[in-house]
Amino acid sequence: MPKNRERFNPDPSIHISKMSFIIPVSSDVPCDSNNQRMWWAFLASSMVTFFGGLFIILLWRTLKYLWTVCCHCNGKKKEVHRITTGDGIKRADKDDGAASEVGWMTSVKDWAGVMISAQTLTGRVLVVLVFALSIGALVIYFIDSSDPIESCQNFYKDFTLQIDMAFNVFFLLYFGLRFIAANDKLWFWLEVNSVVDFFTVPPVFVSVYLNRSWLGLRFLRALRLIQFSEILQFLNILKTSNSIKLVNLCSIFISTWLTAAGFIHLVENSGDPWENFQNSQALSYWECVYLLMVTMSTVGYGDVYAKTTLGRLFMVFFILGGLAMFASYVPEIIELIGNRKKYGGSYSAVNGRKHIVVCGHITLESVSNFLKDFLHKDRDDVNVEIVFLHNISPNLELEALFKRHFTQVEFYQGSVLNPHDLARVKIESADACLILANKYCADPDAEDASNIMRVISIKNYHPKIRIITQMLQYHNKAHLLNIPSWNWKEGDDAICLAELKLGFIAQSCLAQGLSTMLANLFSMRSFIKIEEDTWQKYYLEGVANEMYTEYLSSAFVGLSFPVICELCYVKLKLLLIAIEYKSDQRESSTLINPGNHVKMQEGTLGFFIASDAKEVKRALYYCKACHDDITDPKRIKKCGCKKTKMPAYKKMRLACCFDCGRSQRDCSCMPVNVRSNVDSPQRDIPLSAVSVNDCSATLRASKNSYNGYIKSIEEDQQSALSPKKKQRNGGMRNSPNSSPKIMRHDPLLIPGNEQIESMDENVKKYDSTGMFHWCPSKDIEKVILTRSEAAMTVLSGHVVVCIFGDVKSALIGLRNFVMPLRASNFHYHELKHIVFVGSLEYLKREWETLHNFPKVSILPGTPLSRADLRAVNINLCDMCVILSANQNNIDDASLQDKECILASLNIKSMQFDDSIGVLQANSQGFTPPGMDRSSPENSPVHGLVRQTSVTTGANIPIITELAPLAKPGKKVPVISFSQDKSSGISIQMITELVNDSNVQFLDQDDDDDPDTELYLTQPFACGTAFAVSVLDSLMSATYFNDNILTLIRTLVTGGATPELEGLLAEENALRGGYSTPQTLANRDRCRVAQLALYDGPFADLGDGGCYGDLFCKALKTYNMLCFGIYRLRDAHLNTQSQCTKRYVITNPPYAFELVPSDLIFCLMQFDHNAGQSRTSLSHSSHSSHSSSKKSSSVHSIPATNRTNRTKSRDKQNATRMNRVGQEKTWFTDEPENTHLRTIQIKPVNTLAVNQASQYKSTSSLIPPLREAEDEC
Repeated sequence: MPKNRERFNPDPSIHISKMSFIIPVSSDVPCDSNNQRMWWAFLASSMVTFFGGLFIILLWRTLKYLWTVCCHCNGKKKEVHRITTGDGIKRADKDDGAASEVGWMTSVKDWAGVMISAQTLTGRVLVVLVFALSIGALVIYFIDSSDPIESCQNFYKDFTLQIDMAFNVFFLLYFGLRFIAANDKLWFWLEVNSVVDFFTVPPVFVSVYLNRSWLGLRFLRALRLIQFSEILQFLNILKTSNSIKLVNLCSIFISTWLTAAGFIHLVENSGDPWENFQNSQALSYWECVYLLMVTMSTVGYGDVYAKTTLGRLFMVFFILGGLAMFASYVPEIIELIGNRKKYGGSYSAVNGRKHIVVCGHITLESVSNFLKDFLHKDRDDVNVEIVFLHNISPNLELEALFKRHFTQVEFYQGSVLNPHDLARVKIESADACLILANKYCADPDAEDASNIMRVISIKNYHPKIRIITQMLQYHNKAHLLNIPSWNWKEGDDAICLAELKLGFIAQSCLAQGLSTMLANLFSMRSFIKIEEDTWQKYYLEGVANEMYTEYLSSAFVGLSFPVICELCYVKLKLLLIAIEYKSDQRESSTLINPGNHVKMQEGTLGFFIASDAKEVKRALYYCKACHDDITDPKRIKKCGCKKTKMPAYKKMRLACCFDCGRSQRDCSCMPVNVRSNVDSPQRDIPLSAVSVNDCSATLRASKNSYNGYIKSIEEDQQSALSPKKKQRNGGMRNSPNSSPKIMRHDPLLIPGNEQIESMDENVKKYDSTGMFHWCPSKDIEKVILTRSEAAMTVLSGHVVVCIFGDVKSALIGLRNFVMPLRASNFHYHELKHIVFVGSLEYLKREWETLHNFPKVSILPGTPLSRADLRAVNINLCDMCVILSANQNNIDDASLQDKECILASLNIKSMQFDDSIGVLQANSQGFTPPGMDRSSPENSPVHGLVRQTSVTTGANIPIITELAPLAKPGKKVPVISFSQDKSSGISIQMITELVNDSNVQFLDQDDDDDPDTELYLTQPFACGTAFAVSVLDSLMSATYFNDNILTLIRTLVTGGATPELEGLLAEENALRGGYSTPQTLANRDRCRVAQLALYDGPFADLGDGGCYGDLFCKALKTYNMLCFGIYRLRDAHLNTQSQCTKRYVITNPPYAFELVPSDLIFCLMQFDHNAGQSRTSLSHSSHSSHSSSKKSSSVHSIPATNRTNRTKSRDKQNATRMNRVGQEKTWFTDEPENTHLRTIQIKPVNTLAVNQASQYKSTSSLIPPLREAEDEC
């Protein structure tokens, strides 16, 4: 076309009016002289390209087909001719050339296929680039759509045309690659993307040639949006099926919508060709988009509509397809968007703030209990964010709970089994991962398997992450040991609910109410103040106490544990119950109430009972120089004193004394030259290799005790005894009759040398770890009692376990209940006989784990049968435990505890004949030994004859009568039996519950509201009910301090160690071991007991005395650490008839007033002398006469002593406050005659003398008592 405007249009004004109507005239762009539209040229270029190529492809296929047919016919003749003539070499050359030509074309085709595929980086870049350029060309179309449909454009001056030209050149090259790589050229030619190229690429070249621009069919570039999902998949952005489907639907809908709008825009702005384009209307592209949406949705406002015939014809067909697409695609898109995970994002870590991941069983109950304890205000500032991860979105209640704690809680939907979800919650940077278990599931083993798989998945993703998981069954803990990266030394812990639950219940059999006290200690409870003088007031004051750990101040270095414990209680108002020693070069060991031979060293961690974490800081801040004269503990703050650094040699000396228990000068761990220079410090004093090895061996031995207190094992060292006993042991060591092997381990010897006497290498009495009593395995038939055999056996002071279960019930792990009752820190005769009453089929399944424990019997029957209960003398038992293995098989939560509740009410309603009530003497609490009740002030500490059994003190006193004494106006309680003794109400009982709200049905006389929290109810406060839900607090307590779980497990399980767990994982049964000094040393550890105040050495404090005085006296005299009171519920009322129920008071203050009926929770040392002085009792030698004689000699108190004790009370009351306020010299050296005292346990009977005399007068003999001891 000529480009000179003056040549073809010398006078532009002639046709200016017509041209303004057809084409806008520009002064610098020449136009056609005839003012004709050139749209047909652009359209023709596309049509010729499309149909021309299609014709060529079809022609090629036709020729190829004909050639193939012809070659096929001639091929046979040529093949025969080749065989007959023998001309094969020349033909072979031609065949080779053809083969090489085909190979070259194939390689090019493969190269083109790789270039356009997304399998390589180059292919992915090319695909993404083509898509991006297609979107760019579409954007240029949107810009040009505001101009007329056809206009004159100069390629050299129009920037958008130049860009569009470059894009289309690239599309042309890409089209060539696609064409080469296509296997079927015909189908490739008819593809949507090929059609798009046909109608968009050629018009650009025509536009450059004609210097004209026709908007035309460039809107077809919108069809490229259909490939948007493929592009995102190539880039690994879309990975889930829902996301791919959603993008596909959206891209198809949008591309169809935009393409149809482009066609309407073209025909409406151009007009009908047969109408000479006179019926056109000016519509913008976006108005056409609006028109198409209104049409698809069938709304049809009518404000914009098509006027051309082509436009209306297109709308007719578009309505059919568009309406169908709109009706199907839009709802599905909305559904997919609505189903998208609301909590599907990723966690963004905050600098300076740790976070933990909580997963597993995430419900409203479990989360609320966890958050209530984890975010409790009594903790220090909890700068930890909690991230919950669960595969199910939270319900409305749980979502509201998350919103209330939105500053510290986030929820993400996903699974810990998916590494992608673990990456979303940043598990690699998390401080810990906590896994909650479903305590109410029907299949505990399946729940444990799920949690173990979660642990495996998390450890596989990040082996160094700390994991704290809940486990339901004890035997499933062994599977965690199979995980290579599981390491309890690095903080990994498994909280076995069955182990702890049954351990708590078992400890209640030894000291009733202990389960409640321990549960309250590791749970964070807010202080609730009550002004009224009720039992709830004192109970809630104790509930506010929790267990904390804090490092001890350097001011305590060198002092013994009892001295520090007394100082902390009296001056700092803190209760220290245990310590842990850690060093970079030594392993750690936890000592619970060690004796006065343990000297404190620097860097010792203490376990405290206090009401607030801030109070425990006093133990760290205490300074003798600054705080020695302070009486108000709140004033003890961090002082500015510079801590003097202890020389290395002195640290080693204290460490050695910590292990061997000797004074600094006598410690054999140090070389002689060091001991001689104790008072003259020197630098770099070397230690002998022997001493260092001895110390290391000592600490390793203490570590093997796990958390119990064990005497240090050192060669050629003496134990921390009194001078006389050390001299005696030394004499034995030099005796020619002594075994060299035994004498080499004489630090393990204890007062009385019971180990040496009982060490029989041919008899296995304990398990291989020395922590539990053991006997050879027995068949279940040998321990089964019939009802008649049980009735003939007068059982007394035993433990009755009523268990509901059948063949299909899940095992609850009764071994965890028996193990604490068979701990080796009890002597054999102190073990309570255990009688299981329940289904024999169920007990047979449990027996595999019980057949190595002594003193266990089974009565097949049902706990609801009163005949079975009478046969086992349930009225004479020390404790009745009610368990159920069927609780989780019921959907209705209120009915889960029906069996336990029915059994409890059944026992309470029973009536008994009290003809053998004197046999209850062995269930009355213990009195410290060496204190003859007839002369409590003059008897020695050691040497009294041991009584028959250890006791819990559960049944004293039942009812108090106020009897006048010598002093006018002064009355003291005198214990007497009540008529309730013959009813089941007086039977000490603890019932396991699953649903906390069911506790309201246990006591009919309480006024507990159904919505009351469990710890506020009377049965829980009294220790007669226990629910597994209280163990939820252990998760957060373990996270903040893993030593708490160690201490709780030690107190509850009786001494289970990681080594023992490893053995049980191998054999699932205890293995017997011969008695050695090392295993016998494991018996020397503390245990929990209850101290009776009505009689014995503390009787003077029981009548109105101070709890603090009792604490100090018990600690100084017997190394007993008191930590709570078990008090009658109505002890504060001056009524003649009191309720027999007791409640727990944790860590009372110093000035708390005691009453004679109180039982004191205490940590007592192992009684070394009890075993050697015991006299065996046969069932044929017990008569009423002997029993009454023993009772009268042990439990009676002369009236003169009672009078003297009462007269001295006023004098003690007058000086009590002065004693408390006096300044005590805490930092003096201990007396040289200080030695480790031991105590004996005696049963305290309530007027057993009168009972025995009554039976003597009537000449009625007490039925013989058969002591069920195993022959092992």
